[in-house]
Amino acid sequence: MPKPGFQFTGIVYRAHHPMWAFDPLSGNGAKRYGGRFNRPGNPALYTSLDLTTAWMEAQQGFPFKPQPMTLVAYEIDIANIADLNSPHTLKFLQQSPADLACGWEDLISQKKDPPTWKLADKLQGLGFSGIQCRSFAPGCTEQNQNLILWKWLDALSDTVHIIDDFDRLPNSTESWKNNS
Repeated sequence: MPKPGFQFTGIVYRAHHPMWAFDPLSGNGAKRYGGRFNRPGNPALYTSLDLTTAWMEAQQGFPFKPQPMTLVAYEIDIANIADLNSPHTLKFLQQSPADLACGWEDLISQKKDPPTWKLADKLQGLGFSGIQCRSFAPGCTEQNQNLILWKWLDALSDTVHIIDDFDRLPNSTESWKNNS
């Protein structure tokens, strides 16, 4: 069976804490803390296919009033994306929708590797640059989609470009400190 994958071309979004908006391509937050589809130590760029999903991902259903966010848009053209919405892809990977929806943070607190980390390891080993899958943020449905990248700056044929035509994003944390 051939490796399932596709070329993603389009615009995606991410809501950042304003203090960290100076480095929207780094993936360092995910590298430091880990995420549903990356272990700590492995950078990842978590984005959403629409503005609402980006906002819901940033808020994660926390029971506080919504806080200020900097919304960044990215133009993406990147190959080798696994579609985790596809039953064919999940069958190829021997995964289920329940694996994707796992309580990954709870598993980590029990010192267990979430199945999504093992899946990310497998996909990266197969040469995938990232995945497209539904958001599991509270309030999201199958219509709310994310694009998560593990490789986005090192391939010559792939592009990830921040849309900042008017140079509004800060260049360092110093911009934040001067405006606080």
